[in-house]
Amino acid sequence: MRWTQRLRGTGVAVAAAALLGGAIAIPAAQAAPARDGRLTDLVNPFIGTENEGNTYPGAAVPFGMVQFSPDTGHNTGYDHSDTHIRGFSTVHLSGVGCGLGGDLPVLPTTGDVKETDYAKYAAEFSHDDEKASPGSYQVGLKSGIDAELTATKRTGVQRYTFPATDRANVLLNAGQSLHKTGSTKVEILDSRTVRTAITGSGFCQDTKPYTVYTITRFDRPFTTSGTWKGDTVTAGSKSSSAGEERNGAYVRFDTSKDRTVEATTALSYVDAKGAALNLRSEGGRSYDRVAKAAQAAWEDRLDDVKAQGGSETVRRTFYSSLYRSFLAPNIGSDVDGRYTGWDQKVHRAKNFTYYQNWSLWDTYRTQAQLLSLLAPHESRDMALSVLKIDEESGWLPKWGYGTVETNIMTGDPVTPFLTNAYQQGLLKGHEEEAYRALKKNADGVPPADSAPVGREANKEYLSDGFAPYIKGRPHAKPGDSDYDHGASATLEYALSDAMLGEMAADLGHDADAKRYADRAQNYRKIFDGSTGFFRARDAAGAFTGPADPAKSEGFHEGTSWQYQWLVPQDLPGMVGLIGGKQAANDRLDSFFAYEELLKDPAKTAREVWVNGPYDYYNADKYNPQNEPDLIAPYTYLSTGQPWKTTDVVHAALTLFTDTPTGMTGNDDLGTMSAWNVLSSIGVFPVQPGTDTWGLSTPVFERVDITLDRRYYPKGRLTVKAPGTSDTKRYIQSASADGADYGKTYLTTDDIRDTRELSFTVGDKPSQWGTSADAAPPALK
Repeated sequence: MRWTQRLRGTGVAVAAAALLGGAIAIPAAQAAPARDGRLTDLVNPFIGTENEGNTYPGAAVPFGMVQFSPDTGHNTGYDHSDTHIRGFSTVHLSGVGCGLGGDLPVLPTTGDVKETDYAKYAAEFSHDDEKASPGSYQVGLKSGIDAELTATKRTGVQRYTFPATDRANVLLNAGQSLHKTGSTKVEILDSRTVRTAITGSGFCQDTKPYTVYTITRFDRPFTTSGTWKGDTVTAGSKSSSAGEERNGAYVRFDTSKDRTVEATTALSYVDAKGAALNLRSEGGRSYDRVAKAAQAAWEDRLDDVKAQGGSETVRRTFYSSLYRSFLAPNIGSDVDGRYTGWDQKVHRAKNFTYYQNWSLWDTYRTQAQLLSLLAPHESRDMALSVLKIDEESGWLPKWGYGTVETNIMTGDPVTPFLTNAYQQGLLKGHEEEAYRALKKNADGVPPADSAPVGREANKEYLSDGFAPYIKGRPHAKPGDSDYDHGASATLEYALSDAMLGEMAADLGHDADAKRYADRAQNYRKIFDGSTGFFRARDAAGAFTGPADPAKSEGFHEGTSWQYQWLVPQDLPGMVGLIGGKQAANDRLDSFFAYEELLKDPAKTAREVWVNGPYDYYNADKYNPQNEPDLIAPYTYLSTGQPWKTTDVVHAALTLFTDTPTGMTGNDDLGTMSAWNVLSSIGVFPVQPGTDTWGLSTPVFERVDITLDRRYYPKGRLTVKAPGTSDTKRYIQSASADGADYGKTYLTTDDIRDTRELSFTVGDKPSQWGTSADAAPPALK
């Protein structure tokens, strides 16, 4: 039976959503009305699967090792505009910009097995026959086969419904992935079990290899099987090993009477034994039981944030963003606690779960803080996992995938990530251990024989106060180089120094605290007074590149216009450099096209701000699709015009829609999704790496947040804004537990001590938050 027939039987209707004043029909595969108050029914996993959001619609549980999802030929997995599925593979990362994962694509077919290239044997499908929800994915293939996917923490469960045939096949492709495959091995162990080992590398470039081990157990014996290598298919073969060429296995069933085949695939990044243990622990259950448990796990997560008010579309985008915020980082340890460390040795996690996959340049700005609120226990384990990377490999990570460093992106993102964990109280008992690792990272450079680049330009930064921009400098290691982006690297180093200085002061390392606080002022070293903007310096110290800040060089994925606000440690100082609050507000208004925004917020967001998912350069306007500008709207909190923060934030929120194109650029492991969640609630981390949260008008009338009492003793925070709307969006007054509150920020201790934060809103700006002491304070 095709999925279109099954879905019609449920009575699910095709939904429609309003977007910028026009009605856009949403296919049934993307939207379904909520039933019985289930928040999971508000989640649309297809958001971001088109126009380079690079999300995936497949099955996963929160932070699971397995992300079981279809691959259609896009370099990161699934693209909604494609019409063929090459396979359902076990590993995906939400919103990455380069091919990564896609290990062991599995596809059901019928007939003889002739093709071994998944681009050639790919199955055609239609979105009319496709459905996804948290923890499950379903599709009807044009071949007449229905496929269903679900997952546990370390396994993916699949169910295929075939036509009546004696040649129903399942192809297990070990030799093709979304990244480069170096060597593979497949083994048919018995009439129900297939084992693989897949060694791959690469993320935007070559990296050190890693190996993922899989074992797949079918619910009934297959009638025959075989393997392939290259173009050669060998019936009856039980094993096959290959280098970079195609390699895989097929198994065949007779579905003349019993048309359904189920299988469970377990993963391990340690060894075949680990995969078998994971299968034994989490396998053995039917597809229906696993799917029900996965849905329940997601409902439990989403239920910690109960939002009231807002349109149906706003609620769908909000809960879809909340869902994506819990997809990563991912469990890296097996059920017995073993994991492969960055020294490529096997270790065992004791009293914590080991996590992997660290898009730190992105997540340190939003997602890390959201998880510290909503998943503090897991966040603690994530921080401990990062410390294990330092302990076992010698250095902290920058952008880690699986068991290896990729060195993607620049600056020093691990420092605000870990200082955030410290400031949120997640590193109790490990404070000095974390500080030692951060100090080593902040004051040194990894040696040439180690994989990480760390603070690559630290020698020059420590001696001269800036990281030089050196065009054409050969890369010493794979990945990005801070020398290619000297200006932005300087700003990122200075930000990190400020956050580390705060931690040093708290721990009593007074000399270090002063040294780091002084270095936090290094942003001034790249300010060009003749242009009034930050500008790259060359190795000799001279300003270099075009003087026009919209055409500046030496900034990673941005221009001087976009990076000028990345001084959260000292916004008053930065405002002073520009010429004072009035000059800063004039520049902010120009940056956000504020007069146009007031006339038509959504049009301004789409036609003035946004130019394309990877269009980072040659611009003098806000880019809400990329990380350097995520904090920028909140700068108005420090310039005495907090109502403008709400204007800009609410305009940017219109970019999130309940459609496949409804993602603002790459999601980057939940970074953009977390921005949406936090900005919608009205509480945002304006100084990443500290305990400071800026305030803006919520889009919901009420949000009840359940907090873990081990970290937040009151156990909840309620944010209220009765009557909030597109027009009634300006804060007139605020109160915390009934007492007037005039500041535009909270601290984490405030959140721990407050049960209710209330806003009175109106249709015109007020004087709320404009007093001299209302703005988030500069760090000392």
